[in-house]
Amino acid sequence: QVQMVESGGGLVQPGGTLRLSCSVSGTSSSLKLMNWYRQAPGKEREWVADITSVGSTNYADSVKGRFTVSRDNPRNTVYLQMTSLKPEDTAVYYCKAEYATFSLWGQGTQVTVSS
Repeated sequence: QVQMVESGGGLVQPGGTLRLSCSVSGTSSSLKLMNWYRQAPGKEREWVADITSVGSTNYADSVKGRFTVSRDNPRNTVYLQMTSLKPEDTAVYYCKAEYATFSLWGQGTQVTVSS
């Protein structure tokens, strides 16, 4: 059974740093693309960043220069390093793994930026 587990959320002060992790197990399929999304209260889910199978990355303008996505292939884990966090970054963060024949969402992890 394919499983995805997210971790790393929490409460941080403005300007602080957090690292989210997303690990996938139970499949031998090659991960094509890993996306990070977020959903703030009362807002639609928005795309934040992605990383391809060869390590190319893309970022939403709102996080460019502050967030970094990376992957550890032997551990089947993708990370989202978030720095210079702002209150407007408060949201539930989700990862979405895309494979050739299926995709998979994580359960989400809460990030709260507040003093």
